[in-house]
Amino acid sequence: MLVTRWLKNDIGGLDKMLEHNKKKAKLLYDVIDGSEGFYTGHAQKADRSLMNVTFKLPDDEKQKAFIKGAEALGLHYLPGHRSVGGIRASIYNAMPIEGVEKLAAWMKEFRSKA
Repeated sequence: MLVTRWLKNDIGGLDKMLEHNKKKAKLLYDVIDGSEGFYTGHAQKADRSLMNVTFKLPDDEKQKAFIKGAEALGLHYLPGHRSVGGIRASIYNAMPIEGVEKLAAWMKEFRSKA
């Protein structure tokens, strides 16, 4: 009941939550799509998730450095599934947009320094 009240009263309903989730996912997918191949998404564009944004970096060393830098910024739990690898940003309903903005900024900064 607490989640239902939160969705209804604080968020404004399911339509508003969908809009919010699309906005969060777009922030990350725009960085991936604009990275000229530095970040490579796992899923085809038509099949992309609004909840788990998955991607790879050019090599394992860059991925390790990306994760280490992200953790220093308070961005945790980014390593992808052990069978797939890469990065998995889980941006479920309760993830605030500020956290997604922080990750998008880190992705841009990391790419500019790599």
